[in-house]
Amino acid sequence: MAALGAAALVLLGLQLGRAAAAVPLVIWHGMGDSCCNPQSMGYIKKIVESRIPGVYVLSLKIGSNLIQDMENSFFMNANDQVREVCGQLAGDPHLKGGYNAMGFSQGGQFLRAVAQRCPSPPMLNLISVGGQHQGSVYGFPRCPGESSHLCDWIRRTLDLGAYTQAVQEHLVQAEYWHDPLREEDYRKNSIFLADINQERGINETYKKNLMALKKFVMVKFLNDTMVDPPISEWFGFYRPGQAKETIPLQETSLYTEDWLGLQQMDKAGKLVFLGVQGDHLHFTEEWFDTTLLPFLQ
Repeated sequence: MAALGAAALVLLGLQLGRAAAAVPLVIWHGMGDSCCNPQSMGYIKKIVESRIPGVYVLSLKIGSNLIQDMENSFFMNANDQVREVCGQLAGDPHLKGGYNAMGFSQGGQFLRAVAQRCPSPPMLNLISVGGQHQGSVYGFPRCPGESSHLCDWIRRTLDLGAYTQAVQEHLVQAEYWHDPLREEDYRKNSIFLADINQERGINETYKKNLMALKKFVMVKFLNDTMVDPPISEWFGFYRPGQAKETIPLQETSLYTEDWLGLQQMDKAGKLVFLGVQGDHLHFTEEWFDTTLLPFLQ
């Protein structure tokens, strides 16, 4: 009996060790959402915790409460948000050995900025679910959630002055607004996206840090009516000088001149392009389990 008891303790120890070894996950919500909405990020957190025993999941909150978190997704400078998140991650003892990251919509490119700017603690895998890596929401075709009046105001503001300093500093969506017919204005005045996409010069640290990822997974929604153009979710964009024909990442200067190291990552098998039927951020639990969960284990 004593021997059996000892064996049982060893087995329990092994099981606890496996649970403790689960890689932590950091998630960042999209525009108009919050960290803990039970129908969105709270739901994702619950799924992951139920599938991966012992996993630590941090759903990022920007602000002191859920209302501030939602408002900041519209009005807090993206660079300030990334800086705050870098501080949160650096101060979290659960993450010191590294973590996986999953961003939803604009949270996808924000977490990529974290990977490029803040390598400690190390991000291991980045999963971007509908992130607009070459910019959007050009045209702002559809409004998320219940904020239609707010989105109408944002649309008018972007149309009038997306690249003015005041709008850039105080409206998040302007900071990744990429007008293909105003490329010069975009490159010169975009305070966030043009920087992390290396469109004003090469920051070798950004490149080195992004290339340290094990996998960079990009999910594109094949029936997306929110992101324009949807191929931005796979790092593609409009062919230069017009707003009709799109090109894939591999035909962009960002790739052919390898500003971010994506060409090297692609050749090393680190880039993963996934497509899912449905509109923006519409997917099933079964798809999440079978397609995304393996990257977290």
